[in-house]
Amino acid sequence: MKIEAKPYHHGDLRAALLAAAEAELAERGIEGFSLRSVAKRAGVSHAAPAHHFGDADGLLTALATEGFHRFLACQHQREAKADPDPLAQLVAAGLGYVDFAMERPALFRLIFSSSRPKSADPDLLAAGNASYGHLVAQVDAAKGDAADVAAAWAMAHGLADLVMSGRLQSIAAMEPAARDAMLAGLIRRALP
Repeated sequence: MKIEAKPYHHGDLRAALLAAAEAELAERGIEGFSLRSVAKRAGVSHAAPAHHFGDADGLLTALATEGFHRFLACQHQREAKADPDPLAQLVAAGLGYVDFAMERPALFRLIFSSSRPKSADPDLLAAGNASYGHLVAQVDAAKGDAADVAAAWAMAHGLADLVMSGRLQSIAAMEPAARDAMLAGLIRRALP
């Protein structure tokens, strides 16, 4: 009697590899990131990530693209709870910016500080442009100009980076409601 082997099927291999890549990035950083480690973490052959993403930078590009989607989702979550006033929406987006950095610091660093993702990738460009376009639309709604876009972005990004990296311990150590109030007050200072 001949026993036929069942074909191996992982399910959503792309999603599993992206989840493993994010975990690997969080644990080992960009310097220790490798396809082999991602494959091991995902429980697949070491060739699987290369088959789907080409190389480590290709996988990091896909992860950065997903990172921008999650970044924007964090902002939308805060905005959904805020007053519809354009300035309140900008403050909420800034708080979502900080939330993302605190919840996913490795992904935050990947999308904003790493040269490893392939910046010319169309999906990555679209995701990054959607995030930036969201900011521009919010500043426009608040009757701001290009300088206000830069000021709002710089304030939110600076606060997110400083809180995430532990440089603003006095704020990071606050209870969430007090921290949000402090951050919101700081963000308001940069708005039109």
